[in-house]
Amino acid sequence: MNRGINNSYIDMHIHTSFSDGVFTPKEVVEYALKMNLSAISITDHDSIDGIDEAFSFALHKNIEIVSGIELSCEVESDSGKSEMHVLGYFIDHKSEHLKKALNVFKQARYDRAIKIFDKLKENDVELKNADFINNIGKVAIGRLHFAKALIEERFVGSVREAFQRYLSKDKPAYAPKYSISAKDAIKLILDSGGIPVMAHPYYMHYSDIDLFKSIVDCGLMGIEAWHIKHSESTVKKFIDMSKEFNVIATGGSDCHGPFKKEKPIMGKIKVPYSVLVNLKNARESLYKN
Repeated sequence: MNRGINNSYIDMHIHTSFSDGVFTPKEVVEYALKMNLSAISITDHDSIDGIDEAFSFALHKNIEIVSGIELSCEVESDSGKSEMHVLGYFIDHKSEHLKKALNVFKQARYDRAIKIFDKLKENDVELKNADFINNIGKVAIGRLHFAKALIEERFVGSVREAFQRYLSKDKPAYAPKYSISAKDAIKLILDSGGIPVMAHPYYMHYSDIDLFKSIVDCGLMGIEAWHIKHSESTVKKFIDMSKEFNVIATGGSDCHGPFKKEKPIMGKIKVPYSVLVNLKNARESLYKN
């Protein structure tokens, strides 16, 4: 069900406890209903494990759930290799091919977590409660898990400080993330029946027009114009870019749930329902044969 297009908003970028979010999929749906959203997408990092729970809980409720994912990948430009995230919408989360690929990501995340834990210990930061590392079967482990653990055990005062002191590139506890090429990430999404979209382009410093064009040529079909860290002028910039390259402008909060006294940012970005209509039309056109 949905409330219609007019005066209706969606959030197409939400993380659950199956990656580095706080809310369970059920709690995500509950909060989305509270925020009067018409549709949401569960886009966990390299994981599809929370989608079924969201679908099940949303059944017969006045909200649409879009199966999604956020894949980590790399792009290469004149300045060298850098990280990029690609969102996939309407993926077939039952696909065995997709599950097999994601199992590689899951194991790599676990191996990376062990490296980060050991590097922290080498730098006299011994976490007493790092049980999340053992949740490989349930959680896509990332640096945010470590940042929160560092705060809880009072080694740092904020997520920002955790990254600046320990977890960012060139810092003592940094370990590189396993990733595939942007081309392969896009192909994996397309092969899974999905629509590939570049995530938070400004936040990830993707304003290189030549780079963007090359990724569009690989099959990218959208760009995340609305995002919690995009100003109004930035949103306009990426909407204009979407028109120039004939791709879909999408958007979402990138919500990870509540943390300490901070309320969830879900629904704070006013993404119109028409965005979802555009995604549906693109999917129907792409896969109609």
